[in-house]
Amino acid sequence: MGFPGTWMTESESVVYRVVPKCACSTIGQIMFYSDHGTFFDGDIHDSTEGLHKWAQEGSQPLIEANVLAHKSYAFTCVRNPYTRILSSFFDKICGIQRNGRRYRGNLVPLLIQKYGIEVGDPENGFDFDQVKSFRRFLLFARDTIRWRRPMDPDIHWSAMSGHVATFIANGGCYDKIVWTEQFNDGMQQVLDAIETPQPVALSDIPRFNESEGHGPKRAHPVEDYFDDLSMHLMYEIYNRDFDLFRYDFDNPANKMPVGEIDLDEVHAKLGD
Repeated sequence: MGFPGTWMTESESVVYRVVPKCACSTIGQIMFYSDHGTFFDGDIHDSTEGLHKWAQEGSQPLIEANVLAHKSYAFTCVRNPYTRILSSFFDKICGIQRNGRRYRGNLVPLLIQKYGIEVGDPENGFDFDQVKSFRRFLLFARDTIRWRRPMDPDIHWSAMSGHVATFIANGGCYDKIVWTEQFNDGMQQVLDAIETPQPVALSDIPRFNESEGHGPKRAHPVEDYFDDLSMHLMYEIYNRDFDLFRYDFDNPANKMPVGEIDLDEVHAKLGD
């Protein structure tokens, strides 16, 4: 199976396991900059050179050799499950993608037909009942993850623990898991632990949010989207994410972690 979703700098200074919707655009650009002294011109997900990626065939033997020998510092980044699933909804379901089309072609029409979801229209300022539509989307997300119907789960709303786990199960070992909510602190710890060809001043790095501006803005506080049923679904789908990465399941309004991540526990529980 190898190491899907894994990126590595060309200098092999650091290895990163991508978790979608968890600052991956910014992290990828930092890695690119740390080797080349410039940012990639465009969305870092579209780069085909300047950064090793498992999706690039020529990079696979280099990444595999590095990870299995734990030659470089390896890290990943996680995010509060409540804000992550909301971000996926507004970006991937409601938003127009950077190619000018809806995400995954017929996905949104399917959701409108089978789940009664509304996504709004850019022409009318995305005017629709966000709370009602999001809760219906959450039912759909649960169905894809629990029963793989009406489609397989998408990487943007499948559990973070699943992404993190493949790296461990195939022989990798993490040195750090960064919280998106404390990004500067966590990323600085990563940079302090490695040697990069180009110096990186984190305070000078812009935030690369490639989904920004493609869809409607969230109109309500996070907690307004989650009633008792929604929270039940969230626990059904993401209980390992809440537990392992120390997020507050009981209070959707609290996006901050509530304890320290235990890397030994993460490796033990996700290494099966």
